[in-house]
Amino acid sequence: MARLTFEINGKDDSSSARAGLIHTDHGEIATPIFMPVGTAGSVKAVTSEQLTNDIGAEIILGNTYHLYLRPGMSVLENSGGLHRFMNWTRPILTDSGGYQVFSLAGTRKISEEGVIFKSHIDGSSHMFSPEKVMDIQRSIGGDIIMAFDECPAFGTGYDYAEKSMQLTHRWLDRCISRFQETPDRYVYTQNLFPIVQGGIFGDLRRESCAYISSKNTVGNAIGGLSVGEPEEELYSMTALCCENLPVDKPRYLMGVGTPWNLLECIGLGVDMFDCVMPTRNGRNGMLFTTRGVINIDNKKWENDFSPIDDGINCSFSNLYSKAYLRHLIKSKELTALTIASVHNLAFYLHLVQQAREHILAGDFSVWKSRQIGILKERL
Repeated sequence: MARLTFEINGKDDSSSARAGLIHTDHGEIATPIFMPVGTAGSVKAVTSEQLTNDIGAEIILGNTYHLYLRPGMSVLENSGGLHRFMNWTRPILTDSGGYQVFSLAGTRKISEEGVIFKSHIDGSSHMFSPEKVMDIQRSIGGDIIMAFDECPAFGTGYDYAEKSMQLTHRWLDRCISRFQETPDRYVYTQNLFPIVQGGIFGDLRRESCAYISSKNTVGNAIGGLSVGEPEEELYSMTALCCENLPVDKPRYLMGVGTPWNLLECIGLGVDMFDCVMPTRNGRNGMLFTTRGVINIDNKKWENDFSPIDDGINCSFSNLYSKAYLRHLIKSKELTALTIASVHNLAFYLHLVQQAREHILAGDFSVWKSRQIGILKERL
C-alpha cells in the first residue's frame, strides 16, 4: 500500500496544460482525466463492464450523501467496500456530500459542528460533521476522499463567502485530524484532498489556496464553481486557483462541465474533472460528438442512418445509427438511455485522451483553439 503520487510527463509551452500520471493502489490514472459520476454506486444506465470496455474510464466518482442514505454503511462494509459492491477494480473518488447537503437549502441547518439535514428519501433527520464524513468515506472505500466543505450558492455576497470559506478551513483541520487518527478500512491506501472555496472573489480564492496548500496533502480540489456563474468567471477563478496551488500536486476542478469547459480548463492547468452533464444530457437526447452537439430528438435525424459518431473508438457510437437512437428516444425505450450515456461518456474520455496526446506532442493550444469551435457547433 502506498500514498497517491503524481508525476508530470509533459507540459504545453503555450498554456498551463500538463499531462501526468496519478498512481494509486487501484492503478494509474493518465491525466488530464474525466471521472464519470456514479452517484449511488452506479453510473446511471451504465454497467461497470461498459465503463471499462466501452468507455475506457480510469476512475469514477461515488457520492457520500447518496451512498450513506442508501444502501447504508453496513451493507457497504459487509460487501468489502464500494469497489467490491459494484465490481469495479479501478480507482474511485468519493465526494464529501457537501454539495448535495447544501443544495437542500430548505431542509438543512449549518453550524460550527456540521450540518443537520433531512433525507430526500424519507424525511429522516441526519447530521454530517467533518469527522462523520471522514468515517463514512473510509467505509465507502474511496481511493481519494474529499474534505467536508460548504459550497455557497452563486450570487453569495463577499461577507458570507468569507465566513463560509473560514468555516471550510476549520472543517478541513478537523477532517485532517480525523483522517490521520483513523486507519484505511480496506487493503489499500486512501488519500485526502482538501477543497478551495471563496466564491468569485479573487482575494478569498488566493487566501483559500494558501491555506489548503499549507496542509501539504497529496492533491487539491477547486470547489464552488460551475454553480451558475458566467463562463468568464469560471475561467478566471480556475486560472487564479491553478496559479496558487502546488505545481507538483494534481488539481481537481469539481463539477465541470461542457466539453469546451474541459479544454479551456485543461489549458489553465486542471488535471481532473467530473460532471453529470454527459449522462444527464444524454438521457435527454443531447449528444456530444466529434463534429458538434446533436439534439437527437430533432426530426432531421429521423432518416439519418450514419453512425452516432464514427470519430471515436466506441462500439456503441459506431454500431448504432442516429435514426435508431432517435427512434428509441422517441419511443422511451430504456436502451436509449444506455446508448446515449455510454456514447457521451466515451466521447468525454476520448476528448481528454486527445488533449493529453496533444500536450505531449507540443501542439495542445493550436489544437484546442480549433477544437472548441467544432465542439460548440449545433448540428
